[in-house]
Amino acid sequence: MSFSKSFPRTNEKSSYPVWEEIILTSEEELNIERLANSENVKLMEKCLVAAKDLISKNNLKEYQTDIVNLAISLFEKRASHLVYWKEAECKKKFDTKFKNN
Repeated sequence: MSFSKSFPRTNEKSSYPVWEEIILTSEEELNIERLANSENVKLMEKCLVAAKDLISKNNLKEYQTDIVNLAISLFEKRASHLVYWKEAECKKKFDTKFKNN
């Protein structure tokens, strides 16, 4: 099932917006997922370095549960960023489709 998002579009005839649904093609969605995953891996690597620095700087002990908790936080962030990337792509398509209106 393809990703979709609706955006309000105003026109001169009505003060109420018309909601336009923008749907990503399977190919667009796959490309966005690849780009988001690539960027998120880079972000995770930076977060891991920052977490290790914080643990070291504050003289904390590295426990396996800390690593698991960090992994869960990063996973949640990664999932939310994937939705963000898809929504941004839908917005770009919406703006292109309705730029003259």
